[in-house]
Amino acid sequence: MHFPTTCPACAHEVPVEFADSAVHDVICPACGARYVVFVRKHKFEVLFDLGTRALMDGYAREAVASFAAALERFFEFYVRSFALERAAGTEGDFTEALAALEGTWRHVASQSERQVGMLALAYLLREGRAPDFLTPGALGADFRNRVIHRGYLPRREEVEAYAARVFALIDRLLTELGGSTAHAELAQEQAFAAHLATLPEGVTAVFEEHPGMFRARRFGGPPGDKAAVPGKTAPPLNGAQAFARALAERGPGLDVFKGR
Repeated sequence: MHFPTTCPACAHEVPVEFADSAVHDVICPACGARYVVFVRKHKFEVLFDLGTRALMDGYAREAVASFAAALERFFEFYVRSFALERAAGTEGDFTEALAALEGTWRHVASQSERQVGMLALAYLLREGRAPDFLTPGALGADFRNRVIHRGYLPRREEVEAYAARVFALIDRLLTELGGSTAHAELAQEQAFAAHLATLPEGVTAVFEEHPGMFRARRFGGPPGDKAAVPGKTAPPLNGAQAFARALAERGPGLDVFKGR
């Protein structure tokens, strides 16, 4: 999947394929200028946005795969945010703490069940209660497995229900993490800085923040839906309502992925 960038030298629009690292080395086909695009967006955000775009375009089965992957990568994001938050409360160096985290994560990087175990422990230590959202029913595991592993062709309404479940869970845990997400943001900025330091002279660095289903929510102020009457607060939305509202408000911004 691609997103459009603008060449800083000649303003030519260049389609760029999403990179796993969020770092994109680009050569403009119009003028030959070299530049690097750093996308300030985490992998779970990109995956969920790609799933939403696929759902909007009618690719229901492909959307399920992206939503499922987004949830797994968000679990990793949660563990990283928690671990780095704890490290920030000690006298240790952040870079050292990040290196230790990377070394630890390698032990579970290819085993999703162990990653869920790390999430469960991180949630218990941070919130002081057992994670009530790790049951197969709460995660929609049976539906996911039927689609991904058994080739089931889902109806759009089934995919919307699954997307709403994933969206509501990620949104809830982001709310509980609050400012702790800044530690994961700092880790990404350090990775960007390391790549930036290796760039040869004459290569321009471009930093971008794309619209998305979660970035608008995370950086748009405190949570809460205000009612039409000033001073009143509307009842909390359920997962389906929250996803539908986010889709209506933020879905149009995902046109950046369309037709690329």
